[in-house]
Amino acid sequence: MTSSVVLFGATGDLARRMLWPSLYALDREGLLPQDVRLVGAALPKIDNQSFVTSVGEAIRQSANAALFDESGFAAFAKRIQYVSVDASAKSGLDPLRTALGGAIGTIFYLATGPKLVAPLCAALKEAGLADAASRVVIEKPIGSDAASAARINEAIAGTFAEDQVFRIDHYLGKEAVQNLVALRFANAIYEPLWNKNAIEQVEITVAETVGVDGRWAFYNEAGALRDMVQSHLLQLLCLVAMEPPASFTPSAVRNEKVKVLWSLRPIGAKEVATHTARGQYEGYLKEEGASATSETETFVAIRAEIDNWRWAGVPFHLKTGKRLAERSSEIVIRFKSAPFNIFADIGASLAQNTLLIKLQPEERITMTLMHKEPGLNEFALDEVGLDLSVSDAFPKGRRRIAYERMLLDVFRNNSALFVRRDEVEAAWKWIDGIIAGWKTAGIKPKPYKAGTWGPRA
Repeated sequence: MTSSVVLFGATGDLARRMLWPSLYALDREGLLPQDVRLVGAALPKIDNQSFVTSVGEAIRQSANAALFDESGFAAFAKRIQYVSVDASAKSGLDPLRTALGGAIGTIFYLATGPKLVAPLCAALKEAGLADAASRVVIEKPIGSDAASAARINEAIAGTFAEDQVFRIDHYLGKEAVQNLVALRFANAIYEPLWNKNAIEQVEITVAETVGVDGRWAFYNEAGALRDMVQSHLLQLLCLVAMEPPASFTPSAVRNEKVKVLWSLRPIGAKEVATHTARGQYEGYLKEEGASATSETETFVAIRAEIDNWRWAGVPFHLKTGKRLAERSSEIVIRFKSAPFNIFADIGASLAQNTLLIKLQPEERITMTLMHKEPGLNEFALDEVGLDLSVSDAFPKGRRRIAYERMLLDVFRNNSALFVRRDEVEAAWKWIDGIIAGWKTAGIKPKPYKAGTWGPRA
């Protein structure tokens, strides 16, 4: 049984914006194990009370601010202990060992940069803090290519068995993403249509209106392809395209997801000009911390194809970028047109049926159907949406931070929504081919104006 959670990077941006507010929400709803302790670990030398105060401030400034009250936080604060550690120093985890007091089954959350994952895992092993009942949560990105991802995974495997490892992609914690799984596998009407026979194309878009927001140095090393496509968009693609799993268990779900990644048609130097578009918003080189030149893309669009029986010939259009026209994350399933328009003689045209799965800023599922316009005039047709709004259907529900679900699943030891090692490495292999193709073909980012939908390509 888990008695402690150790949060490395406890003073960092991710911990303040997402992790502490999520843990607090779980505590308020009685979903944290009653006796579990929360140990914050980071390099700064600060006293425990100052740290607890900063956690309270972070919660009050977060998306869960409405849940905050003094008595509730006072109870939560009793769980918290802060220790200053330096994993790079000999005996640098001694203060953590003292704080844990021989506890077993500890959950270690590595809310740190990827360069610290291997040293932290090695330090935990050397200090004897990781045991067979422990779990470790790893944030993305895991590496910057297939080779570095494999090295990091090997370092993790040196301390933790694969079933102890939770590689987190917070997109999989969003209600709308989980609703995609329910939509596909809890409703019989879609399965006969969910294939190349009925679907013409699939569009997956994650658009942001913000720029790099002070993270230029990090973002410039990654770019849109590594930062967003390799993780978020490919995970969404897997959930759309995977075969029905035998059960909703971690192994069954992830077995089907990785098969999709293995089936992605490679995109190399011969295909990048026609199957990808690469852009950089005007003003990127004037952001705080920017250098005079950079060929990093802030926008990428890809035409992906899955070579298997279900999806052969169906394009999956993946698009993501910064400084775009609006903030929107969505999946659009475009069904094939009706084979014949019997209304053509009276001037009525038919539109394709579409299934829109909106992830943010609102969570909504809309199915568009052709409908006769009311009245006695000429027979006219128009598109009408059948809407399922999460907020309307469940008005008493609270919009949660996605990390709440992910953290709860870690406590429950349920890794179905987490990414397995072979998924990470298969995704990177496909991404590496695109990057190498860009280099060989000399594909540079095209400029686009901020507030638009990217370069004309």
